[in-house]
Amino acid sequence: MRTKKDYIKGLSKMKRNLYYDGHLIDRTDELQMDCLNTIGTTYDEAAKPENQDLCTAISHLTGERINRFTHIHQNKEDLHRKQDMTRMLCQKVGGCIQRCMGIDGSNAIYNVSFEADKVKKGATQYHENFKKWLTRFQKEDLIGCCAQTDVKGDRMLRPADQPNPDAYVRIKERTKDGIVVEGCKVHISEASVADEVLVLPTRALRPEDKDYAVAFAVPGDWEGLKQVVTIHNLRPREHFKRGFMPGATDSYMIFENCFVPWERVFLAGEYQHGGVCALLFALFHRHSYSGCKPAIGDVIMGMAALAAEVNNIHKQSHVREKLAELIMTTELGYAAGYTASDLGKPEVYIPGVGFMPYGPGSFIPNSIYCNVGRCLSGEAVWREAEILCDLSGGVTATFPHEKDFVNPATGKALLKYTKRNPNMSPEDQAQFWRLLGDALCSATAGIHNIGSYHGGGSPIMEQIAITTQYDIEPRKKLVKYIAGMSGGDRDALSPVAKKAKK
Repeated sequence: MRTKKDYIKGLSKMKRNLYYDGHLIDRTDELQMDCLNTIGTTYDEAAKPENQDLCTAISHLTGERINRFTHIHQNKEDLHRKQDMTRMLCQKVGGCIQRCMGIDGSNAIYNVSFEADKVKKGATQYHENFKKWLTRFQKEDLIGCCAQTDVKGDRMLRPADQPNPDAYVRIKERTKDGIVVEGCKVHISEASVADEVLVLPTRALRPEDKDYAVAFAVPGDWEGLKQVVTIHNLRPREHFKRGFMPGATDSYMIFENCFVPWERVFLAGEYQHGGVCALLFALFHRHSYSGCKPAIGDVIMGMAALAAEVNNIHKQSHVREKLAELIMTTELGYAAGYTASDLGKPEVYIPGVGFMPYGPGSFIPNSIYCNVGRCLSGEAVWREAEILCDLSGGVTATFPHEKDFVNPATGKALLKYTKRNPNMSPEDQAQFWRLLGDALCSATAGIHNIGSYHGGGSPIMEQIAITTQYDIEPRKKLVKYIAGMSGGDRDALSPVAKKAKK
């Protein structure tokens, strides 16, 4: 496994294809360092002996110890540890750890490439291609991102019906050596700091959409790929530093006559598998959210409690009610993810069919609980911000700049007049308001909330998954029995009765 220093050194050798604010920049540009330090935490923590079980795993391909972010889940314990690792690391950086896209995309394609080959009865080598790619990914401890979301054009039209054929990334040409792809993937987190980019479909596809059923991997600086980057940094501080300064990036990834050799292609026209590939990545990513969002909930909980303490209102009953609400949202999200791990198995839920074996035997988290946890905690982000705003008051939005606190003409007076709790130093109180200003009033805070709401799939997508995958009919039959209606069945939900019928 490599170190944070190795990771950054590797990025420094990549070709320049990042465009930011009209300029071409290096991957190790100072603007990206906060994001690099965030991801670098995954290397630092994995190197600690006490984190070995949590942050590393044994590769089922090579038998070697690898970073868990490059691992394919082999059992329920792997799913549990991925969730707990994500929560621990997100706590340390105070937000998103920026590395889950690679593991979630890898686990999705690992299963889909196997099934696509099985249907083709040996005519394709997608799974072997992917295993070779994955072996290198694990050995070199690379950072991967997952490019799923297409620009989509007219939202009322399917891919092949779009007036712009590149509204979804597509296969433009097939050659004996590979494929040529065209299109654009958007909102792709960490792409500007990733070694490898995994590309996969974003939706279910029809036979006429077959050219859009494409999955592959290329380096982030691959020929024919441009990235237009948005960098999410907090305002830098000169005098009163944070304990940790997080960072994040997103990219619009433009593929123009981009050639991909067959050994890097994992799906190419198998439209039946496009929707499952999209579904599986979303599922694994929502499972990661059950570690990430509880960690962010831990931070929000701490900020809310400190806001009440700094304001010296922490003993009031309405504060307890708000803290309880934050705790419930945080731990329900975690519990749903934990249950999804515990019910994980080498099966996928197909609407209208039910659970069916899928893939070569790796473990997939339970879809219902992944979606329930993601939806509940995702929809809560605005309410959590409201609670922080309520407990903090207006000072968060109007707190003076840091240099006013070191100016002899104003500094002493500001410490005097911003002090609220007599049992806490005014310097600590000022430092807290700076942090809360970052969390509530910065441009990055607004971006973070939108990402927490929509990332991994908007709530409407989780609601669709929940209602299409949840077996509602037996519940109706049970209620019909209780009410004395025809068609009732008192054993409709009994697992014993179901087994007896089989």
